[in-house]
Amino acid sequence: MRFDIITIFPGIFAGIFEHGVVKRAIAGGLVAVKAHDLREFTHDRHRTVDGRPFGGGEGMVLKPEPLAEALESLGVAPKDQRDARRESVVLLSAQGRKFTQETARELARLDHIILICGRYEGVDERVNELLADRELSIGDYVLSGGELGAAVIIDATMRLLPGVLGNDASNQFESFGSSDADLTEAGRGDDPLFHNSTPRSTHGAGGLLDYPHYTRPSEFRGLTVPEVLSGGNHEQIRRWRRERAIEKTFRNRPDLLENAELSEQDKRFLHTLRTSR
Repeated sequence: MRFDIITIFPGIFAGIFEHGVVKRAIAGGLVAVKAHDLREFTHDRHRTVDGRPFGGGEGMVLKPEPLAEALESLGVAPKDQRDARRESVVLLSAQGRKFTQETARELARLDHIILICGRYEGVDERVNELLADRELSIGDYVLSGGELGAAVIIDATMRLLPGVLGNDASNQFESFGSSDADLTEAGRGDDPLFHNSTPRSTHGAGGLLDYPHYTRPSEFRGLTVPEVLSGGNHEQIRRWRRERAIEKTFRNRPDLLENAELSEQDKRFLHTLRTSR
């Protein structure tokens, strides 16, 4: 299996894979791991990989062009032509579905996994829509970047490959291992739109997943930034962001909605999502 990591800090991985099971798997030719510097795929003298978010707000957003070029340099097929049985592009994001042992099992069936390490405020949402097959998070917390998450996913996935562990049955009898049934079958036994009554351009998550982010260019491979983010109406921006946060949470982590503080307007929007499935 081959892992490619796209990151602005490739040096982070220098020591992670030089020990233990991962080192033995690499040395034995069972796994190949390589980190690629995203800045190598920029074309300005400052090697710029990020931009300010449309609609205003805190932080910077990773741009789509360098990430697209990085994937193309690795020979990754376009998303609509990609063989999902062999290859997957994974975006590491606090907004993603939670990475679980079952996800690791799915990934372990592939030949090639490309991990995009998010940074700053996030990654332009068009990377998720046009380039990535999966958007994953390793837990309900925020890290400075996706590098540690990429290391976790690589470790959890590659140890499921035949020959990586000393005993291939080991991963069947541990936390998050297969069930007894599986082993038997296999033959092995107020309105949150305001804060202190002052409208702001950035909407807090309030227990939900973050809303999608966009940066320049305003048009990328046929997809344009939502018009509301360029209109300058902060109240409309806040409402759009709130609804997109609810929508992404509903799609990726519906369990979080059980304890989320929702206004009556939020609840009506959520009802619309549920009835339109």
